[in-house]
Amino acid sequence: LGRKHPVSQTIDECCAIFRRMGFIAVTGPELEDVWHNFDALNAPENHPSRDPSDTFYLPDGRLLRTQTSPVQIRTMMEAGKPPVRIVSPGRCYRRDTPDATHGVHFHQIEGLYVDRGVSLADLKSTMMKFAQEFFGSNMKVRMRPHFFPFTEPSVECDFSCVMCGGKGCRVCKNSGWLEIAGAGMVTPQVLRNVNFDPDEVQGFAFGFGLERLTMLKRRISDLRIFSDNDLRFLKQF
Repeated sequence: LGRKHPVSQTIDECCAIFRRMGFIAVTGPELEDVWHNFDALNAPENHPSRDPSDTFYLPDGRLLRTQTSPVQIRTMMEAGKPPVRIVSPGRCYRRDTPDATHGVHFHQIEGLYVDRGVSLADLKSTMMKFAQEFFGSNMKVRMRPHFFPFTEPSVECDFSCVMCGGKGCRVCKNSGWLEIAGAGMVTPQVLRNVNFDPDEVQGFAFGFGLERLTMLKRRISDLRIFSDNDLRFLKQF
């Protein structure tokens, strides 16, 4: 009668893992306004992602969301006060040239936890638990400094290479690590934008590309095959 798409299977598995850690899965509109997609997330006016060459704008000024982060803004505003502990899976859109690792539409799952006393250690333990649940108990996680407008400090989360077990191979460029997620502590300005007091509460956020997770777990080498609707491919899952 049909089979669930491998990306849909990954979404279900990720949501199940995060539910076991106390997160609630929520969704939001794919058609967004500039405030929720950029302004509320502290993206500067001159940020490259705002450019029409990078984002799909409609004639009325709305846009196809470039990330699932606007769901975090909407959820915090609806909640009114912490705690907030959510993951938001969904489809995103960016102007890009399709190739083996890029496409104009893709799926993300983002997480947010806001409460009193939340720290970077909580973020790292969450990433570690997810990595070991999704890829296996031998998985390791490391964090590298990075920059995102909506988090400070910001980090890139690397998982040990699933292909070589961290020994070094062509896929990980002999480093033993694969870049998997962007994350960090929610910047105070974003908390103020949703009427949370940054002196009282803190939070962390993270985001994964779901196609990338699926490609690594299923050993798939070309992103484009996900949208080819080739039954020979889909029947394998």
